[in-house]
Amino acid sequence: MRVLVTGGTGFIGRALVRRLRARGDAVTVLSRNPASVAAVFGNGVTAWRDLAEWTPETAFDAVINLAGEPIVDRPWTAARKRALRDSRIGVTERLLQAMRQSRQKPAVLLSGSAIGIYGNDGADPATESMAAADDFGAVLCADWERAARAAESLGVRVCLLRTGLVLHGDGGLLKKMQLPFALGLGSRLGDGRQPMSWIHRGDYLDALLFLLDEHGCRGAYNLTAPAPVSNREFTETLARSLKRPALLATPAWVLRAALGQRAPMLLGGRRVLPERLLAAGFRFRFPELTDALAHAESD
Repeated sequence: MRVLVTGGTGFIGRALVRRLRARGDAVTVLSRNPASVAAVFGNGVTAWRDLAEWTPETAFDAVINLAGEPIVDRPWTAARKRALRDSRIGVTERLLQAMRQSRQKPAVLLSGSAIGIYGNDGADPATESMAAADDFGAVLCADWERAARAAESLGVRVCLLRTGLVLHGDGGLLKKMQLPFALGLGSRLGDGRQPMSWIHRGDYLDALLFLLDEHGCRGAYNLTAPAPVSNREFTETLARSLKRPALLATPAWVLRAALGQRAPMLLGGRRVLPERLLAAGFRFRFPELTDALAHAESD
């Protein structure tokens, strides 16, 4: 299979490209720094700096769109919000423009999204049938998905990847948390009751390839494990896995003062369930947090 991947040098993208290559797919990675693609993957992966390299004669069987600037890392100034939208919606719209002028359309587009589409103000289970919320993160996701769904008019099968907290030892949230927890400085956030909907990176990759290959799959899918936990439970389970205490708590007011508009993303949440993924026949290798943390270096 000939596959174009955006976001291919990120925490998830690196592992995905290696999986695709291991199964024999020909991979092209879109990157603002093509030299980094060669540094990460060697010469076996084609690197593009710009979608202008997608000519009408170029043919891909699949496009996997994982591009997107981190949403929590920096304050949401007006300029930052524009950058977040362009890195998601703008890139997706440019992909659609390239698909339209291509003589051979991809068979499938797997396009990133996030469980933030459901908002952060409740603990009730969220499945794919729930409507989008109206906060900034939710609107960002809804607009991102709308841009991707436009590919359906070209005859392209579209799957939307509503991604939870992806766990693995070599990056993302877990890597940021491991050092303070290993030092006994791990803490719950606020009262710790807010839900955390997570997925092991190995299961994420399995699910993504499942959706890539299952021709009957289309629409939105929650990429989360079937057993979400509270922040308190996550904190205690991670501390136990490292054989360290976790007796501290970061007060909610401290997070609100430090993060402003971004604070609800840490102090709120949803119990998001992978209803459609399970109904399609997908099976998780790491459905429970304890197992996921015990295999934090596996893919």
